[in-house]
Amino acid sequence: MTTIYEVAKLAGVSLATVSRVMNGQAKVKDNTRHKVEQAMLELGYVPNNFARSLASSKANSVGLLVSNLDSAFFGEMMSGVETELRAAGKQVIISAGHDEESTEKAGIDFLISRQCDALIIHSEAVSDEYILQLNNKKLPILLINRIVEGMEDQCFIVNNEVGGYLAAKTLLDKGHKEIAYISGPEFKKDARQRLQGHKRALQEYAVPFDEELFYRGDYLENSGRDGMSYLLSTGRHFSALACSNDEMASGAMSYAREEGLILPDDLSVIGFDDVLFAKHMFPKLTTIDNPVLEMGQMAAKWIIKNIYKESCADIQHVFEPQLIERLSVIENSAGS
Repeated sequence: MTTIYEVAKLAGVSLATVSRVMNGQAKVKDNTRHKVEQAMLELGYVPNNFARSLASSKANSVGLLVSNLDSAFFGEMMSGVETELRAAGKQVIISAGHDEESTEKAGIDFLISRQCDALIIHSEAVSDEYILQLNNKKLPILLINRIVEGMEDQCFIVNNEVGGYLAAKTLLDKGHKEIAYISGPEFKKDARQRLQGHKRALQEYAVPFDEELFYRGDYLENSGRDGMSYLLSTGRHFSALACSNDEMASGAMSYAREEGLILPDDLSVIGFDDVLFAKHMFPKLTTIDNPVLEMGQMAAKWIIKNIYKESCADIQHVFEPQLIERLSVIENSAGS
């Protein structure tokens, strides 16, 4: 079997030069590139990631830890990361942490064992101290939806507090005052920030936050159904519902329709994330854009620029949420 060493010897160049040619880097002179390509053709050599690693001291792979694999939210994140890195000739290795400290650590250990050149992590359970320790081992760590002090240049976030504020303000501007809320789990910082923004908007409009019309979910669709079941069981009237993510909004809306509510006439609903299915729901979901695909792309671009030393556009770290108006929120004609 032909090796990369034989290609370098026949072409009369270094292993690093062969690697640059295989990776499509522009630094190689045209005549040198031609010699390497001719040597590869003559020897019948087919590049592979292992050979590239030998030549460049890079694995040409990046590890990605997400909370779970069956979520539309994380699907967009994975797509953003993989698309950018694939275009740069790199591979992505994915593991899931399932929001548990031991599982997240096991997933990270697995990715480290694969000798990845960098890790992109969406983590809620492991501590800041643990992440800083990992980063100090000279393995670059990129964080999505989280900031760790001292690593701000490696973090990519959306302003969740502002997003929660925009969602509540949208309902309030439509005349809704009796507003129920289904939150994400308390241990997740983004859920707490979205709830803080929600409460800030209510305070500005002098509308009290109603603890009885509050349900804490887990960001999954079934907890949206459970939340709606609980809210209806209180017997309290509410004309609008804000959900901390679109998956719970989907579950809540399905349960509400099963209970005979006509949406949005009987109940306006707003979500958060703007995942792919939001525009296909009935009614189409008004929501807050959480640009996780773009954050994944930016994390990948950071790696391409700082680890693989390839030219890349400016990197954006903080994203501002935007209201996506569709059909699930209407004016409160009752004026309650």
